[in-house]
Amino acid sequence: MKAYDRPQRAAAAGLYPFFRIIESEQDTIVSIDGKKVLMFGSNSYLGLTTHPKLKEASKAAIDKYGSGCAGSRFLNGTLDLHVQLEEKLARYVGKESALVFSTGFQVNLGVISSIPGRHDYIIMDDLDHACIIDGSRLSFAKTMKYRHNDMESLEKVLQKCNEESIKLIAVDGVFSMEGDLAKLPEIVALAKKYKANIFVDDAHGLGVMGKLGAGTADHFGVTEDVDMIMGTFSKSLASIGGFVAADNDTINYLKHNARSLIFSASIAPANAASVIAAVDLIQQEPERIEKLWSNTYHAMDRLRAAGFDIGHTVTPIIPIYIRDNDKTFMLTKMLLEQGIFVNPVVTPAVPSESSLIRYSLMATHTIDQIDESIDKITVIAKKLDILQKVMI
Repeated sequence: MKAYDRPQRAAAAGLYPFFRIIESEQDTIVSIDGKKVLMFGSNSYLGLTTHPKLKEASKAAIDKYGSGCAGSRFLNGTLDLHVQLEEKLARYVGKESALVFSTGFQVNLGVISSIPGRHDYIIMDDLDHACIIDGSRLSFAKTMKYRHNDMESLEKVLQKCNEESIKLIAVDGVFSMEGDLAKLPEIVALAKKYKANIFVDDAHGLGVMGKLGAGTADHFGVTEDVDMIMGTFSKSLASIGGFVAADNDTINYLKHNARSLIFSASIAPANAASVIAAVDLIQQEPERIEKLWSNTYHAMDRLRAAGFDIGHTVTPIIPIYIRDNDKTFMLTKMLLEQGIFVNPVVTPAVPSESSLIRYSLMATHTIDQIDESIDKITVIAKKLDILQKVMI
């Protein structure tokens, strides 16, 4: 382990961009080293982490249930609050039942590892999130990949599968770095043709896509054709935890077979209560989602007009392609010095030629804040000769 010194070398060069310490609430403005910084690196798409109703719900749950459950859902850790949350989430995304896990990562570990067996298949987009990949590693099923959003590639993979085996297509609804959407209508058509099942990781789609934020499957009108919908609480729902929604039989199976559920402590009462409040708030105030999209379109227009390559994004996740690891680190550092927080995505997460700044929006950002951030990004990008490199 002593030989691993990449972080130390980056820190010595003044370019280490991770584990930055925030001293305030997760809002559009945060405090770092006592200074105010504009936050454009958060997954709190609807800006609910500071909402009074969520705070009040959390406090009331602590008063009633205490600080934790001291056990797993399987044994002593299921509260009436968890069941209420599951019923609400199932209705929200349009499924019969739902099951709440301690984190979104654990949802994917538990579901993907427990449903396909030794003679079955897990089929993944090659840009799927790490938790889908790790879930597949825990399974005895054969793992197969297709090129990102390439339906011809997916069909070729499906053609190689045994017709009688389970074929689980596990895919992100919204791809967390690129900001584009899975081609769910085409995936559904192929799944029907080859008798496959579909699992959608909608961590970044819930609260953003579809009617009242019901997700990517709802956006495309294919909720009934998607077998399982997964979501997290740590993005739009402003808490911690995750869930999967499906038919009653599937949820019953997972309750008794998903090891990451059975052998993990359940989410704290305060978390469950705040998520219930968040779902209610999203449905009562649809203007929040409208504001998020207004901000998104404004930022996209500004970035493209400035000459940045933002890829194929169609969501509040906007990749600003730098295509050079060192310049990505430099831009991140210089922006923080100018009071702008963004996230760098570099090797090994992506090849150096695909390195990017992940710029993400919240409904609570103002247009002035967005303009200030883009103005500063543009000035620094010109200093680093980034715009010359990415100009279309």
